[in-house]
Amino acid sequence: MAEVQKTTLSGELSQRFIEFVVMHAQNAALFLGQIPNPKTGEPEVNLDLARMFIDQLAMIQEKTRGNLTSEEAKVLSNALSNLQMAYVEVARESGGARPESARRGEGALQTEAAQAQTSAEQPPAGTQEPSAPITSTEPESESRKKFTKSYGP
Repeated sequence: MAEVQKTTLSGELSQRFIEFVVMHAQNAALFLGQIPNPKTGEPEVNLDLARMFIDQLAMIQEKTRGNLTSEEAKVLSNALSNLQMAYVEVARESGGARPESARRGEGALQTEAAQAQTSAEQPPAGTQEPSAPITSTEPESESRKKFTKSYGP
């Protein structure tokens, strides 16, 4: 009986996680103009807010790596890569409307989108990824520069 309750709880948590990811993805899509604003009925673009939600999903992906079911990982990876591609497209379309500091972030999102697509390739079911931390051969200051994100001018 305890096994049945554990499985049910696990399934509920998995569904809640997927709903959480979808909620963040919908918020990002709203601010990318892909979903009309519920108050006005018109699409609106706010790249700063869209990027915040996309960055949060990327952080969740990184922090939960190796701890998600294949379905959870796939939903998160697909949502993230689709949003990153949409962000780049919207940012290109609105080209001159953003300050230079915001434009510099596009390359990082393109790189993240490429990484998300390659990381979506999961090992076959039943294999466990090693949980040892990944170490870098680069100097510490170089490593930190790669993962620094800016939200303002």
